[in-house]
Amino acid sequence: MYQFSVQNGHSETLTRSTVFTTLIAANVFLTLANRSFYYSVFTTFTYKNNLVFLIIVITIGITGMLLYINPLSKFFEFESLSFSQLGKSIGVGFISVFWVEFYKLWKRRTGKV
Repeated sequence: MYQFSVQNGHSETLTRSTVFTTLIAANVFLTLANRSFYYSVFTTFTYKNNLVFLIIVITIGITGMLLYINPLSKFFEFESLSFSQLGKSIGVGFISVFWVEFYKLWKRRTGKV
């Protein structure tokens, strides 16, 4: 996302905002993917651990406040992201982590542990 932002002439604050959002999104997805190193994320949704979802909601809420509440965004030198920019950041965060789901599927199908 950094290279994409720089190559498209985005400002330093917009670049910082997109990179930060991408890192947060990737960490949220990584939290979900790492609940099991063998079973799919869809299987692990049935696991009882309410704190995981609470932490994810709090993380998303704080990230939203940092990006969209003016005093906070000014303090951290962030810029509010458009819907498209937010979608790209979340998408790159998703892709950078969820490849591991294909690896876990391969492990289940081949019987590798």
